[in-house]
Amino acid sequence: MNLTEKLIQSHLVSGEMIAGKEISIKIDQTLTQDSTGTMAYLQFEAMGIPRVKTEKSVAYIDHNTLQTGFENADDHKYIQTVAKKHGIYFSKPGNGICHQVHLERFGKPGKTLLGSDSHTPTGGGIGMLAIGAGGLDVAVAMGGGAYYLAMPKVCKIELVGALQPWVTAKDVILEVLRILSVKGGVGKVMEYCGEGVKTLSVPQRATITNMGAELGATTSVFPSDEVTKAFLMAQDRAEDWIFLEADADATYDEEITIDLATITPLVACPHSPDNIKRVGEIKDLTIDQVAIGSCTNSSYTDMMTVAKLLKGKTVDPDVSLVIAPGSKQVMNMLAANGALADIISAGARILECGCGPCIGMGQSPCTNAVSLRTVNRNFEGRSGTKSAQVYIVSPETAVASALSGKLTNPSELGDAPQVAMPESFMINDNLVIDPAPEGEKVTVVRGPNIQPFPKNTKVSKDITGDALIKVEDNITTDHIMPSNAKLLPYRSNVPYLADHCLTPCDPKFPARAKAAGGGFIIAGQNYGQGSSREHAALAPLQLGIKGVIAKSFARIHMANLINNGILPLVFVNEWDYDTVQIGDTFSIKYAADQIAGAVEGQNVTVILDRTKQEIPTRLNISERQKDILLTGGLLNYTKECNA
Repeated sequence: MNLTEKLIQSHLVSGEMIAGKEISIKIDQTLTQDSTGTMAYLQFEAMGIPRVKTEKSVAYIDHNTLQTGFENADDHKYIQTVAKKHGIYFSKPGNGICHQVHLERFGKPGKTLLGSDSHTPTGGGIGMLAIGAGGLDVAVAMGGGAYYLAMPKVCKIELVGALQPWVTAKDVILEVLRILSVKGGVGKVMEYCGEGVKTLSVPQRATITNMGAELGATTSVFPSDEVTKAFLMAQDRAEDWIFLEADADATYDEEITIDLATITPLVACPHSPDNIKRVGEIKDLTIDQVAIGSCTNSSYTDMMTVAKLLKGKTVDPDVSLVIAPGSKQVMNMLAANGALADIISAGARILECGCGPCIGMGQSPCTNAVSLRTVNRNFEGRSGTKSAQVYIVSPETAVASALSGKLTNPSELGDAPQVAMPESFMINDNLVIDPAPEGEKVTVVRGPNIQPFPKNTKVSKDITGDALIKVEDNITTDHIMPSNAKLLPYRSNVPYLADHCLTPCDPKFPARAKAAGGGFIIAGQNYGQGSSREHAALAPLQLGIKGVIAKSFARIHMANLINNGILPLVFVNEWDYDTVQIGDTFSIKYAADQIAGAVEGQNVTVILDRTKQEIPTRLNISERQKDILLTGGLLNYTKECNA
């Protein structure tokens, strides 16, 4: 077997490992962050389970640590108290980004990890089966329930050779994105193997698995080998290591070979992570801002490389350079060895250990700015400035450009610095709060911003509604439910958020949806790509959305729609998308019967009232998902199953 099959088989609860067939797996660990965690814990509480049943569940505060009002502080207090009550470890603000900290302190090779963040696959860098999901799926897993997914295909990415000086793991994953695109990993696990793997450190591997999310992949995974062992030993976690690799005669659904020696410094141009060019191809691009950090490139080795490149130099006067170490561990070590002083002396601004600029939480660029970032996504407006042009680069390219004021190949800096992995990391987990041994004695604190989440009802006999909006290909969850600095404090207040749903595409959409009493969203290819945020399904539910009819869906968002009882319908004939107009009225006759039959391969027929045309659509769902939709969502379904 390949490594993916080994990991799945060792956790398989139901189903057969046949690509495309539904399986369920046991979840060992979960993680949440504050943007999605509040809702996940509200949903967990609604299940009435007193204590989590996983081996380890951790709640992180990393997305919104700006305290500009009571809302964030209230949500953080809620998460801390609900975690203490129900057996969940709590990582306080300032302890770092969930994926970086989890890799350092909690992740274990061979274990499954389900996280309410799309970049949870970072854990694949140490041989975990780490998957991003919606908050409700994570809540069910915390309650001991299995996680259901379609058995993915496994794509072997064989790495040969070794990276040339100034070429990084970031360039490797950008090369994979260039080859496969943001849709190329849908329904697949990207499994890395080959002699080239041995040349990559755990932080480098984690950078690659992190941005597998941008491929649309279910997850990405590396073997657990001597490199993994050395990393865990340095974290004083030698007992967590096990050896894991694919069998020598393992088979794969697809295979790609990449010669690491042929890769050059790359850049993802606006506004997509797969819009890849060589750094040398872009001439005379003047830059305004550089941001180094995020869960993709904020490790100790990344930051030490940055410090060595900045030492004794000064940032270009027209460039704003901001740097966010990924964890308190990284920040502590930089402060202790003097590297932090080198960074500050060069003119960089040091940010708190958190997500910050990556999600538009502070450091939004000026109007029409060019911003170079070491993040994983450069969707239009994600930085907080709609007119900004965001380019994704490696830390090395970022520093070279910050010093010159233009996009610059880092090789122009001379000899590449050598940064060794430390034999021991600084261990200080005093910002991780253990749960209470007797949770029933803990009172959960709820601020006034925490509102009940919307709940769906069973499918009615007939479904009718208008086409309320029509959007193009590759609409992201940032479009569906913006999560900028102004809105993120309301992540626990879905009624408030709903007034901003899809406004980047059409500012009038929320008002139109309310006036119509709900209806349908019409969409192109890959609808819902990007973040795992469940709010991109909850806000439409709040507005009465009954279904989304699209050319295709991103995996996590489609699951979130189903979990909230919203029909994810796929055009059988893509040209029908062109015939639909905003304001058209649709009807689905005998909806429950059609949904029940869809599992057997029968189309769900949507009637366009204007022309009386029958539009065939498909529901690509399992038998279990059919029941979830018919009962009005996963929460209703879970309660019925446990009744």
